[in-house]
Amino acid sequence: MDYKTLAERLLPGNYPDLEFYEKKYPPRDLPKGAQVTRLAPSPTGFIHLGNLFAAIANERIAHQSGGVLYLRIEDTDLKRKVDGAVEAVKNALRYFDIKFDEGAEIGGDDTYAPWYQRQRAEIYRAFVKHLIEIGRAYPCFCSEEELERLREEQTEKKEITGYYGKYAKCRNLTEEDIYQNLDAGKPFVIRLKSMGNPENKIKFRDAIKGEITVTENNQDVVILKSDGIPTYHFAHAIDDHFMRTTLVIRGEEWLASLPIHIELFDVLGFERPRYGHNCSLMKQDGETRRKLSKRKDPELSLEFYRKEGYYARAVKVYMLTLLNSNFEEWYLKNPEKTLEEFKFTAEKMSKSGTLFDIDKLNDISKNELSKLTAEEMFEFLQTWAEEFGGETQKGYFEDRGKMLKVLTLCMGIGGKKRRKDFTTASQAMDFIKYFFERPENYDEYRVPDETRKPILKSFLVKYDPADDSQVWFTKIKEIAAENGFAAEMKDYKTAPEAYKGSVSDVAEVLRIATTGKANTPDLWTIQQILGEEETKERIQRATA
Repeated sequence: MDYKTLAERLLPGNYPDLEFYEKKYPPRDLPKGAQVTRLAPSPTGFIHLGNLFAAIANERIAHQSGGVLYLRIEDTDLKRKVDGAVEAVKNALRYFDIKFDEGAEIGGDDTYAPWYQRQRAEIYRAFVKHLIEIGRAYPCFCSEEELERLREEQTEKKEITGYYGKYAKCRNLTEEDIYQNLDAGKPFVIRLKSMGNPENKIKFRDAIKGEITVTENNQDVVILKSDGIPTYHFAHAIDDHFMRTTLVIRGEEWLASLPIHIELFDVLGFERPRYGHNCSLMKQDGETRRKLSKRKDPELSLEFYRKEGYYARAVKVYMLTLLNSNFEEWYLKNPEKTLEEFKFTAEKMSKSGTLFDIDKLNDISKNELSKLTAEEMFEFLQTWAEEFGGETQKGYFEDRGKMLKVLTLCMGIGGKKRRKDFTTASQAMDFIKYFFERPENYDEYRVPDETRKPILKSFLVKYDPADDSQVWFTKIKEIAAENGFAAEMKDYKTAPEAYKGSVSDVAEVLRIATTGKANTPDLWTIQQILGEEETKERIQRATA
């Protein structure tokens, strides 16, 4: 068969000599040992925890080695493309402080651009044409219906599905058959002519899992679709070579495709990057573990963490505990060090499924937020409220002085021990709501209504905002005694049957009346922040 003539018929026109691309995209000038890594999402509008998992690993490995992390957009499948998806990717990764050096709309060195695969179509076609010329690729005229019947037959026979061996119907078409199909205007794709034998095994050194064994590829996979755009398999091989990627960290679901990728790099004559297949994120579901699901688990989406207002550093800390087995111990010993000071290694990444526990993330989030100053918490909450909060919540920040007093109290700043009441921005905003909005719902009072009202009325008589906390509490004790409650806890413990309750019950009545909640930080300070008029109004409303 005259492969050169066939290649010209299938992909007419002049393409640069392949050496042209080697010179156009030269090896990077980087220090010895520097790693070039990438994040390469599809523009589907859905960026998930697995993307962040890989992004953190790639960013750490690249930057601590003096290398480069870039962002590539794999938009070969137009059917899945969603408007605004690239911006969503950038926003999500920016929120988690993933710093790219170059890539799609990032800036930086554009030597290896363009960063969108559809803009690189000429490069792919040049290499496809070359494979046709050397007899390692061929046109396939099978329709979708024919391929579906083929899959059904293979399934029925319990054979591996795919286009290979005796099922590769167009692999051995004669030259006459091919030209007849072309002359008839039949649409076609270009397939790789695989030379692999699944009986043969390949030993492969995975950067995470260590030495593994895979079978040779024998699938004649599509490398160029009928619209002239390559498939992911082919495009990624070309791009990783010419963007000079040295290490690809990706999900273990790609292990099944590894034989295809090995053969593609070999047939193209490219040195393969190292691959590391990280474990799947699992969730405990009753007695079993399963992979996090887009359909079942909202916490899989990175947008969930932004909308809830998770502190980005807290999520990164938790991700690092999952990514490197020695991180947690290091972080406990070095709480004041930056995360960048931790020596990240692919070898320490988990080799099997990792359990994602949102309760543990929440504990880490509480701990990380408790380290912030009131000013830092103010900025964090205000930034979240501007993007995700309602108009009322945005108004919380109009009086900066008041908000700083609220945060200082609620975080226990200046006290013996910092409080850890805040988990996320949305939860924190709900927690401090009573400082800015009068309660609509009240926790249940332990004290009955007929006893409660005299307590509230007595407080209105005795209340003086000029009282310091000691004088204020002395008056609470007086109110307790006047209404049949023990003014001293020791008295109540000695003879509880002699009293309606203790001074703590009286304080709880005032706390719920003021805030709607039975558990809050120091009530005297809360009333000081609310001011005389608002405090009295709330007590009067509770009385009514």
